[in-house]
Amino acid sequence: MTFPLPARRLVLSLLTGLALIAAANSVLAVDVFDLAPDRPDLIRTARNPAAIAKIPAGYAFANPGFFTIANTASGGPPLSTYANDAKTVVGADPDIARLIADALGLELKTVVVAWADWPLGLTSGKYDAVISNVGVTEERKEKFDFSTYRQGLHGFFTLKDRGIERIAEPKDIAGLRIIVGAGTNQERILLDWDRLNREAGLAPVELQYFDDEATRLIALRSGRADVIVQPHAQLVYIAARDGDIRRVGTLSAGWPERSDVAVTTRRGSGLAEAVTEALNGAIADGSYARVLERWQLTEEALPESQTNPPGLPKY
Repeated sequence: MTFPLPARRLVLSLLTGLALIAAANSVLAVDVFDLAPDRPDLIRTARNPAAIAKIPAGYAFANPGFFTIANTASGGPPLSTYANDAKTVVGADPDIARLIADALGLELKTVVVAWADWPLGLTSGKYDAVISNVGVTEERKEKFDFSTYRQGLHGFFTLKDRGIERIAEPKDIAGLRIIVGAGTNQERILLDWDRLNREAGLAPVELQYFDDEATRLIALRSGRADVIVQPHAQLVYIAARDGDIRRVGTLSAGWPERSDVAVTTRRGSGLAEAVTEALNGAIADGSYARVLERWQLTEEALPESQTNPPGLPKY
């Protein structure tokens, strides 16, 4: 039976709605990570005398006795989200913050802020650092200091049965249909890769854009697209939650260079060197690796923390 056009549109709308409801239910039904606010197995590290010695003389912490950090609580698991008590912030970033506080001999205090508000709050001294998936950029380095703690990665993920095995360089995306966010760094890099492929006589890539995550996943699962590209941590969570997609590659946010995520402190405050020392102590004793393993982010591990390394250039 052939339905008139308005009826076909209604059926398509209903099917899309049902798919969105199913996707939402899968999020609610599956607890991939432990989001309890008071986990008994928190990963800790010991006081680090070398890190404490690098705290500048006379440095005034925002709250005496505490390492006060800002976090947006909006990165989503596994980076940062609210625990199931709807008020405690949990995730890889809060766990990294706790390691730094331990190493500096301080208690951790987390202040939840909007992304747009953290620069002013940091420069005004409302908190000592921002630990909320902040990438190092040359522009930000004009106002802030950085201590790196994760690689800034984007992930290439596809359906488990799609037959795509590896994406590591421009030629690997030739002819593929890839979902990417408009105006993102991922899009900029993929357009560069596509230009290189076209110059080499390879098939062009087809970039697809959707407004929300549920629609992107529907497009991937329905066969409209071959690959989805997003920040790696977001896709790690989706893959663990849903079980039907897998990673086939990663891409540095700073391609062709590496771009890292860092603890952000006030420029010239001197605290960055102490934070970098604290992170390197946690790397050395294994607590850093255990945090990333807990949140399935081992792929993003750094061999060492660095203070103010090269960041993304101004475009």
